Amino acid sequence: MLSIHFVRHPRVTALALFVWGAAAAIAHAAEPPLTLEAAVRQGLARAPQIEARASDTAAAHEEAVRAGRLPDPTLKFGLSNFPVTEPGAFSLRSDGMTMRTIGVTQAIPSRAARTAERSLATAQVDAAEAERVAVEQNVRERIADTWIDVWAIEQRRGLLLDLHDEATLAVRITQARLRGGEGSAVDALAAQAELAALDNRLEATDADLAAAQAGLQRWLGVPPGVLAATQDFSRLPVTADRLVSSVDQQAPLQAWAAREQLAQAALDQARAAKHPDWSVSASYGKRAPGMSDMVMLEVGVSLPLFTHDRQDRGISARLAQRDAVQADHEDARRAQREAVTRAIASWQGWDGQIERYQQTLLPLARDRARTALAGYRAGSSLQPWLDARRAEIELRLNYADALASRARLWASLAYLLPAEVTP
Repeated sequence: MLSIHFVRHPRVTALALFVWGAAAAIAHAAEPPLTLEAAVRQGLARAPQIEARASDTAAAHEEAVRAGRLPDPTLKFGLSNFPVTEPGAFSLRSDGMTMRTIGVTQAIPSRAARTAERSLATAQVDAAEAERVAVEQNVRERIADTWIDVWAIEQRRGLLLDLHDEATLAVRITQARLRGGEGSAVDALAAQAELAALDNRLEATDADLAAAQAGLQRWLGVPPGVLAATQDFSRLPVTADRLVSSVDQQAPLQAWAAREQLAQAALDQARAAKHPDWSVSASYGKRAPGMSDMVMLEVGVSLPLFTHDRQDRGISARLAQRDAVQADHEDARRAQREAVTRAIASWQGWDGQIERYQQTLLPLARDRARTALAGYRAGSSLQPWLDARRAEIELRLNYADALASRARLWASLAYLLPAEVTP
C-alpha cells in the first residue's frame, strides 16, 4: 500500500495563510458597500417566511379551483328482496323479486351553495395573499432594523474613535508637563484613566457591532461586509400625507379586509343552506332467469322546512360574526391611523434635534474640549478638559442614539405600503 505524506513547512504554511488572507481581504474590499435597499432585497430573496406564505397562497389557489364543483358520484351495489326464511331461504332464484343491484348516486348541491363555496374559496385566496403581504412587510422592516442596528453602532463607534487621538495627546501632554516639573502625577493618572475608559467604550461598541452583524447575517445568509456610509433617513419614499390617507392599503390592514371577506363568505354559505339540495340515483337490478331485469331512477330533494330553528339561526350567527369583524376592522383602521400619525410626528421631530446636534451642540462641545486642553497646555488645570471631555462623549452618544431612533422610525414608515404599491 502506497502512502503519501505531505510535510507542512512552517514558512510554507504561514505564506499560504498570508496569501489566503490577502486574497480574502481583496475580494472583500472589491464588494460594493451594502446599502439598505440591497440588504432588504437580498434578505427577502432568502427569507423562509416568504417562501412559506407563497406556498400557502398556492395551496389556496388549488383549493379555489375545485370549489363549487359537484361532489364525486357514489357507486352502490347490493341485494334486494333476498329471502331469508323458507321456502327458498338464502336462494337467489327462489323468489322472482330477488335482485342483484348496482347503481350510481349523484348529489347536486344547490346553485346558491356552490356559488357560496366559490366565494369562500376566493376569500381564502385573498386572505392567504394578505398574509403574504403582511409577512413580507414585517420581514422588510426587520431586515431594515438589523441593517440600521449595524449602521447605528458604526456611527457610534466612529464618533467615539474621533476622540481617541485627543485623549492620547492629553496623556502625552500631562506626562511631558510632569517630566518638566510643571504638572502633577494626579493629572497624568486622570488622563490615562480617561483614555482607558474610552478604550473600554470602544471595545464594548465592537462587541455590540459583532452582535448586530450576526443579526444581519441571519437575514442575508452571509456576513454583511461593509455597509454604505450614508443613508438618507430624512426623507420617506412616500409622503406623510399619503401614509395617513392610505391606511387601508397598508400591510397590517390588508389582513382585516381579508377577514371581513371571509366573514361575508361564511354568511353567504349560511344563507345558501335555505336552498334545497338535490340528488339523482340510477340502479340496475338483475333478477332470476326467466324474470325481467329492473331499472330504478330516483330523484331526491332536501326539505328545509324548519328554517326558523335551523338555517335562520345559522344566518343570524354568521351575520353577528360579520358585524363583529367589521367593527374590529374599523377599530384597527383607527388604531393604525393613530400609530402612523404618531410615528410621523416622532420621526419629523428628530430632524430639528439632529440638525441642532450637527450645527450647534457637537461643534460647541468640540471647541470646549479643545479650548480646555489648550488651556491646560498653557498652564491651567486639567479638570476643565476632563469635564468637557466627558460631556462631549455623552453628547456624541446621545447624538448616535438620536440617529438610530430616527432611522428606526423611518423603517417603520417606509415599509408600510406593499412593494407593489410603493412608487
